[in-house]
Amino acid sequence: MKKIAVPIQANHNINEHFGSSDQFIIYTINTENKISGSEIFNSTNGCGCKSDLASQLSAKGVSIMLASGMGAGAVNVLTQSGISVVRGCSGNAELLVKQYLNNELADSGSSCHHDHHHDGQHQCNH
Repeated sequence: MKKIAVPIQANHNINEHFGSSDQFIIYTINTENKISGSEIFNSTNGCGCKSDLASQLSAKGVSIMLASGMGAGAVNVLTQSGISVVRGCSGNAELLVKQYLNNELADSGSSCHHDHHHDGQHQCNH
């Protein structure tokens, strides 16, 4: 079985900015390549490339991350933890996983380019 993680908002749509995600849904995929279960995972130690999120997800068996925008640092940390990243996703998390399982998703290569402002706000330019 494999596990696929998706950063989500409260409505189970993908959180378009990985670096601000503190909640993920982890889907378990059975040997027939179908969703057999899911669980909500809350990151307790922050998010993004400077947290231990990648190791936590890896310890839960996650091998694939579906995301929208993601910086190169986060991609590197996830990859080093054995998690493949597919960027450029949008919409409902479960639908995205089904599309991935049907080979209908491919990594867009879109990285997030950070532009920090004096007020501490983070802007993402894709």
